Amino acid sequence: SGFNSIGHMDTVSRGRHQIGHYKEGEEFIQNVFHVLSQIFTGKEKSNLAICWLQYEISKVIQCLQAKKKKKLKAQGRKSKKLAKNFLKAPDNRNNLSLWKLYAYLEWLLGNTDDSRKVFDTALGTAGTGGLKSAQLCSLSLLYAQLEVELLESIEGAVTSPAVHILTKLTESGPYVPYSGQVSPVNVLKARKTYEHALQDYLSKTAVSDQDQVCGTDQLVNLVGCYALFQYLTVGIDAAVLIYTQASEKLEVSSSQKCENTGENFGILNFPTALEAVTLLHTNLLRFHMKISVYPLNPLREALTEALKRYPSNQSLWRSYIHIQRKSHSASKARRFFDSVTRSTNSLEPWLFAIQAEQMRKKLTEKVQRADVGEIHCTIPETGLTNRIVALFEHAVQSENGTHCPLLWRMYLNFMV
Repeated sequence: SGFNSIGHMDTVSRGRHQIGHYKEGEEFIQNVFHVLSQIFTGKEKSNLAICWLQYEISKVIQCLQAKKKKKLKAQGRKSKKLAKNFLKAPDNRNNLSLWKLYAYLEWLLGNTDDSRKVFDTALGTAGTGGLKSAQLCSLSLLYAQLEVELLESIEGAVTSPAVHILTKLTESGPYVPYSGQVSPVNVLKARKTYEHALQDYLSKTAVSDQDQVCGTDQLVNLVGCYALFQYLTVGIDAAVLIYTQASEKLEVSSSQKCENTGENFGILNFPTALEAVTLLHTNLLRFHMKISVYPLNPLREALTEALKRYPSNQSLWRSYIHIQRKSHSASKARRFFDSVTRSTNSLEPWLFAIQAEQMRKKLTEKVQRADVGEIHCTIPETGLTNRIVALFEHAVQSENGTHCPLLWRMYLNFMV
């Protein structure tokens, strides 16, 4: 098609095929990983293994999205073999981050029971750090989130294995696999423990530099676990309340910190924590809307507030575009994109504004060309092509846009 890319460029489609991982690019990336794994030792080598496994998981997700069953099978075999080899290494046997990724990989490949076994084994060998251990919290949070995704309605949520996982996390005892509904007394105890742990974390201010990164991750995982626990045992409003409290506290701390020091160091890395908490909040709202009836406005408001603050967060933009697709009026979204692009130098708002318009164009064409005889109603949209071209023109004139190969390729692709 006239150009080649290393890795993947999944925003441009070529005919019916999505452009996926190129052979040459794939070989290059694999060679880099192989060479580095011979050079690195100890902690660096473990971190490299985590990056490598995350890259393999991204390819599995791509196969799932493209619904390529054959390719998924082959990719799954390769990724699993790699993960098992990593875990065989003596340095990695107790690395919870690697166990977590391996369990997630099995879950994505549809091997739910195998994945549960891996999660249970990892939690069983992880010790009894409870809410004090960042890795244990992170592992429990992912396991609980995956279990929650299997729910079909919020009615039976209290009996979900996720409640068991999140309750066990607070008990600081050895982990026992799920065997049935958690007793109401244990649920109450767990809620109290979460409440105290969160208060303790949010009242912390000064910590040393080494604790900074761990502290941020730990706080985000703790808020995620507590909010999910409240969602399953009380309801969506209780979960949203946790996110709101945590966000307010983090905002206050981050503004005080800037006034006191003029810089962000020596204290919990608040802006990133705030961003991660916001992401958990919006994802939970999206999930809740999928399995039950809930108004769109709270999610829309949370996303617009978050995007004004973090205009380069791609996950938030994806969610925003997803909810805007359901609305037939594009003017609100267009005004929002316009205001964000004026106030920031990051390129993501431009790219997503273009993508949103291209989706709208596709939808309009589909309706107008639908082979259903007489059509009484089409979406009243004209001049979409001109609008998209204007967006491209403005985007490539911005400082970052001029130097972005992806943007130019999308522009060329659109003009063709």
